[in-house]
Amino acid sequence: MQICSVCSEQTPKYRCPTCNIRYCSLGCYKKHKDSCLPVEKPASSNPESKDAAGSAEPLSLGDLLHEDDVIDKVPPQRLQLLGQSTELRDLLCNPHLRQLLRSVDDAESKASAMKAAMQEPLFVEFADQCLKVVEG
Repeated sequence: MQICSVCSEQTPKYRCPTCNIRYCSLGCYKKHKDSCLPVEKPASSNPESKDAAGSAEPLSLGDLLHEDDVIDKVPPQRLQLLGQSTELRDLLCNPHLRQLLRSVDDAESKASAMKAAMQEPLFVEFADQCLKVVEG
C-alpha cells in the first residue's frame, strides 16, 4: 500500500504532473508545488518513438494501456461510467470549466496546463468527481 509523499499519512489519490510524486489531497499538492522539480525522462533508443513524439496525433487507448505505471490505470469499463454521471454532466454545464478543459487539451505542455488548472477550485472539484466515479 502506498502512502502520500507529502504528509506520509493517507493513501495517495493523485500524481503530480510535473514530478510524478503521489499525494492525497489539494492541501498536500499546495505544500508540494513550491518545491516541485520536473522529472527528466530518459531518452528513448527506439527511433520510432522520436517520430511519434514530434507528431500531433493523439494517443490511442492501446498506447495509453501500454504505459509503465499500472497502478494509475483505469479499466475502460470504469471510464465509461464517467459519461453516465449526472454530477459530472452538471459540472460540465459550467462554461468556465469547459474553457479550462479546452486549455489543457490544447496546451503544448500538458503538465504545465494541468498544474495551472489545478489552481482553480472548479477544476479540482471536477477532477475529484471524476476520481469518485472511476474509483466507485
